[in-house]
Amino acid sequence: MKKWRQLIRLQIKKTITMFTIPKPTLGEVTAITITSPDLDKSFNFYKTLGFTEVMRMDFPFPWIQISDGALLIMLRKDDQPYIALTYYVKDIDIVVAAIESKGIEFIEKPKPTDWVKRYVMASPDKVLISLVNIMDGFTQPKGKTMLTMAQEDYMKPSEYQNKICGMYGEFAQPVANLQQSISFWEKLGFVVLSKFQMQYPWAIMTDGLAILGLHQTNEFLKPTITFFAADMKEKIASLKAGGLKSYTDKGEANIVLTTPEGQHINLFKMGM
Repeated sequence: MKKWRQLIRLQIKKTITMFTIPKPTLGEVTAITITSPDLDKSFNFYKTLGFTEVMRMDFPFPWIQISDGALLIMLRKDDQPYIALTYYVKDIDIVVAAIESKGIEFIEKPKPTDWVKRYVMASPDKVLISLVNIMDGFTQPKGKTMLTMAQEDYMKPSEYQNKICGMYGEFAQPVANLQQSISFWEKLGFVVLSKFQMQYPWAIMTDGLAILGLHQTNEFLKPTITFFAADMKEKIASLKAGGLKSYTDKGEANIVLTTPEGQHINLFKMGM
């Protein structure tokens, strides 16, 4: 298993390095939206992972926008568990019309009186994608992810934007049918970076902003944020020494964290 993971990650690195990043069509800023019944408790957890507050407001509901400099997360106060890939959009009506013209239906639309317009659609695997009209001050983090880092820096922990977790690698999601899922995301402007059959069918896709990992497997059951690092064993040891409690070990130098709101974060070793 260890050798297989190392081989695949090396191939991903080579593919991403040679790839021309596409221009995103869904929006100007992307984030992962996560609901939490206790925003401060969740925020305090993410601070231990290298995230800081970017912005917070109580309108139209309490929320805190946080970032590690590369990945943007929107923590939204709500008792119902929820995770979605969110885009903040300038010309939202134009983007929505373009999506509907491709036969994709929105499962949630705003009311005519809503000041904040929010559209929600779902992938074939029930992963939620939301479009929200952009608010003043919302910007895409400038830090490098696994998509934009130079290949020679992948094994250099000093170059990671997030010194605690490593490189942001993908928003991983389990899929029932890989090709069906790829076809859906392609309609939204995503392209395939890499596609594999080893262990199980899976692929890495991007639209130039988000990075998706589509995994045709039952090894995990819900969307999961994933970080990679060459020194992940040391990073995990440091987190445990600092009091990390909610986690599951997944072999040598691999761990799955459980956040206070019940979401999962993978910390995986980057091997050569």
